[in-house]
Amino acid sequence: MLRWLQFGDLHACEGDDWASLALFERLVAEANAGFAERLDFAVLPGDNANHATPEQFRRVAETSRHLKTPLHVLPGDHDFEAGHLQDFRALLAPQALPRMEVIAGTPCLFLDIVSAGAGGPDFRLGREQTAWLRRALGEIDSARGALVFMHAFPGDLKEGCEEVASLFAQSGVRYVGTGHTHYNDVLNDGHVIYGATRSTGEIEEAGGEPGFSLSALDGDVVSWRFRAMGQPGPFVLITSPSDLRLVTDYTSRTQVPEGRVELRAEIFGSAVSVTARLGSGEDVPMSRASEGHWSASFEGLSDGLHTAVVTAQDDHGAKDRDQIDILVRNARERPKRAPTLALGRDVHSVRSWPSHGIVGGRLGPNANGRKW
Repeated sequence: MLRWLQFGDLHACEGDDWASLALFERLVAEANAGFAERLDFAVLPGDNANHATPEQFRRVAETSRHLKTPLHVLPGDHDFEAGHLQDFRALLAPQALPRMEVIAGTPCLFLDIVSAGAGGPDFRLGREQTAWLRRALGEIDSARGALVFMHAFPGDLKEGCEEVASLFAQSGVRYVGTGHTHYNDVLNDGHVIYGATRSTGEIEEAGGEPGFSLSALDGDVVSWRFRAMGQPGPFVLITSPSDLRLVTDYTSRTQVPEGRVELRAEIFGSAVSVTARLGSGEDVPMSRASEGHWSASFEGLSDGLHTAVVTAQDDHGAKDRDQIDILVRNARERPKRAPTLALGRDVHSVRSWPSHGIVGGRLGPNANGRKW
């Protein structure tokens, strides 16, 4: 099990009287209160400093130091506004890019898609980093899978989209985490799950409500859910089996189970009771497998879609629930992966998933919003 948290683009700037930085401070405090000790790492996906000034980088770094879980910071086009990343590296993120770290047994790759471009949203990996990526992915066990973090989707690259997205698809990359969009979005191109977390500054959707996303890799199953700032009580994330929207391998019995479903969930924060329900059945108690990890089994399920709901309640009566749609397939023959067009592009967006924080407006630089 690998668990991580992703913040959105900060766009920290004196122009709004550091309003987005104040929001980031609150999000860091909330992450520390109910999540940090259970997480393997966290990510800032770029556009940290709105105009790449030393003061902006210093202020983001000061707030970041309070987070109680390892934080990986990527550059975005706004961090490159000065035409270089010297201040970004000196003041905020000194670790070299690209790099690969094995975290809880899973290779995690962190990329720089801004330095090879000419500034602005001229996203490119460049020849040297693409060669590094090919070598790094060639060394991993594709059955175990890997995670990748970069500022934008491959579809936003000015060159190399097809090459990079194909590398991800062919090398067993399970998930790619990004920023840039300003809105929550999840893509499934049939091979890889991509997730973008709503920005903390310059938000257009959901009334300007910031937050962070929580994700897990449970075997070969990827889960993703957004938590809004100030949400009280526990937080539930179903980690297995796959929601139908996130199935990338229909031959996998953990993504698409047969007959018997072992429902697994992570509960962040305190919980005195955790129950599960499948379809129109009754709520049943879940068993605590370890700290914060709960499970329940359901037998004899028929083929088709089944809605699973996990509800947690704390000792103050506050509740939270997560809900997914599980595909059960008992047939001996299962469809194989078919070639997919437009790998890594947002044509594969799930578009709307309100229970997981994706409201469907897609208001931001990539789609329907302002150009910022």
